[in-house]
Amino acid sequence: MVHGGIGSSMPEPAASLYRLLAWLSPSFPVGAFSYSHGIEAAVEAGRVRDAATLAGWIGAIVRHGAGRIDADLFRDAHRAAAADDVAALDAITVRADIHRGTAETALESRAQGTAFLATCRAAWPDPFLDEWAAALAALERPPAYAVAVAVAAARGGVALTAALTAYLHAVAANLVSAGVRLIPLGQTDGQRVLRALEPAVHDSVTACLSRDPRDFGGCAFAVDLSSIDHETQYTRLFRS
Repeated sequence: MVHGGIGSSMPEPAASLYRLLAWLSPSFPVGAFSYSHGIEAAVEAGRVRDAATLAGWIGAIVRHGAGRIDADLFRDAHRAAAADDVAALDAITVRADIHRGTAETALESRAQGTAFLATCRAAWPDPFLDEWAAALAALERPPAYAVAVAVAAARGGVALTAALTAYLHAVAANLVSAGVRLIPLGQTDGQRVLRALEPAVHDSVTACLSRDPRDFGGCAFAVDLSSIDHETQYTRLFRS
């Protein structure tokens, strides 16, 4: 079911698929290309040096790190938005804002979330998104990227499983792109890494949908340490 003002002349489910592809396309202006989630420091230190280590590093992020945290936030935000529950979204927004391991990963999430919501409100108007934006302003907190995408997906009639799978794929694909530029790797090797990450994305989605919401959190210390190292790295291409 499509809520609010996010609608289309296309028949469903083609319309919801179209929205999902648009919102998670590399052309959607959230600036994802400027973030590496600490991979730049991991490459500098030699921890990530080839396709195999890149796949392992990103797989750990998706299964145990920010991917796990964002999956739970995405699930809860999608359900809250589908129920028109702005109050629940307030609590999810606060949780998302405080559960970041480093200043750079916080920036990564907040900046992309803010850009996503602003663009979505301008190009895919929905009164609920305006109401939520006002609530965010009152909270004085920006939206996390995962939460913003989840809210738009729910309002646009995109089913939770499809939306979450697409979101985690987009996150993984962006990190693969960062690795391809940093190591460097060829484009074909990058696609091999993305193919190798399919089980990680699938497992993360499956685990999220069956996990008790109280079992919240992540554990990817090496990733957090690399992000901390990146904050003082002398030469940097990426913002995180």
